[in-house]
Amino acid sequence: MEFEQLKLRNQLCFPIYAASRLITRTYQPLLDELKITYPQYLVLMVLWEHDSMPVNTIAKKLILNTNTITPLLKRMETQGIVKRTRSNTDERKVTVSLTDKGRQLRMQAADIPEKLVAQLDTDKFSIDELIDLREKLNNLINSMIDR
Repeated sequence: MEFEQLKLRNQLCFPIYAASRLITRTYQPLLDELKITYPQYLVLMVLWEHDSMPVNTIAKKLILNTNTITPLLKRMETQGIVKRTRSNTDERKVTVSLTDKGRQLRMQAADIPEKLVAQLDTDKFSIDELIDLREKLNNLINSMIDR
């Protein structure tokens, strides 16, 4: 019996996983210049849109558990990129906000998406195809979150 459904080439998860790892690897030299990791970059992108946000909201936007994001935020606070503040009314609630250093990183990071696209082989994919792929992946993610 062949079990076609168990062959790597027939899996949806593997090309998504491999593409994610390769894209992250491409980002890393760009992020090294800012002295941040890819997960920190994701947190910063959320905060650059909103400046201040509860930990659980950040975790939800990034589809992470709070116990995964908390050590990440602690490291970012040590680096002086964010500040965590406990609620006066409920000490379980922590709000994360950008520091001046975190806000300045936004200007330094502004050209990262353009640099990343420049490294892709646009002879094989047009910008429109990449945007379409992003939308399809977002639809897949949303359908899985809603379950």
